[in-house]
Amino acid sequence: MGLRRLKALLILVLPGLALAGCGGGGGSGSLSLSQLPLIPGATIVTQTRQCDSGSHAFCAIQAVIVDPHAHSSGGFVEREHEHLHALGWTTSAGDDGDEVAADSPGHKVRVTYATGLDDMIGLDEKWIKRPWPIWASLSQTLFSRTPAMSILLEAGPT
Repeated sequence: MGLRRLKALLILVLPGLALAGCGGGGGSGSLSLSQLPLIPGATIVTQTRQCDSGSHAFCAIQAVIVDPHAHSSGGFVEREHEHLHALGWTTSAGDDGDEVAADSPGHKVRVTYATGLDDMIGLDEKWIKRPWPIWASLSQTLFSRTPAMSILLEAGPT
């Protein structure tokens, strides 16, 4: 096999190997946004999947969700919070003071969420990190004044 073919093979195979380790624990390999019950009218506009294949392998989905019919991002987040609570999800504080977290019944998945503005402030102040597509989408929702929230969905403990 020539050096050129070997390089091409490595370029194609290495990303797949990195993702193959994704979700090694906790069933996170089957993690999907369909596991998050959204209020009627909410739409997912951007999503990314990030995996860490280190010693504590996991995958998470980050997304920006909008509800153009909501009066504000705060109201949108509050309605989602009430919706999850009504479905038996247990809520708690998020990683910072602006986030809320919720665990599904049976603790199969955990979602952390905040308004788009709160996440943008966290990004600007470097309290949190988000992939570029999430950052750009949040920015766009702010400029268009579309009520939005940012979420992080992870597999829960098993």
